[in-house]
Amino acid sequence: MFVPPAGKAKLVNGRAIAPIDAPPEVKRLIAFANRIVSKPYRYGGGHRPFSNGLDSGYDCSGAVSYALFGGGFLDSPLDSGSLMSWGEPGRGRWVTVYAHGGHTFLVVAGLRFDTGYRDREARIASRQLRLPRTGPRWSRSMRPLRGYVARHPAGF
Repeated sequence: MFVPPAGKAKLVNGRAIAPIDAPPEVKRLIAFANRIVSKPYRYGGGHRPFSNGLDSGYDCSGAVSYALFGGGFLDSPLDSGSLMSWGEPGRGRWVTVYAHGGHTFLVVAGLRFDTGYRDREARIASRQLRLPRTGPRWSRSMRPLRGYVARHPAGF
């Protein structure tokens, strides 16, 4: 079994592997995000109650909300505007939510979880794994941060 380096998640076949030293909440967040990596993008997707199970597709804030729910950081879905004031200001050690009024994404243990801004590696992995062209995906690369606010769960 592969063990990623301390503090950094590893990306294997489109799924994130949590670092061995990650807190349990971060490991659960990553596991929940991995559950929806094969789902397509769907506007409004992921905004029903979490108790209803997985949705058929996820938009940016639905995907971020579902992952945060998995880590125990959120009880119900939020839109990207609401995520701008969620949690604590600034970047977190393990988890950072980046949001502006029209989009949101996560950076977790060094990997970006996003429904947009595909890099070459993510596009190739999506084709090889026969995933829908759009939807929540992990990436090693960052995207431009102009206009985004950074928020994080307290202590993470």
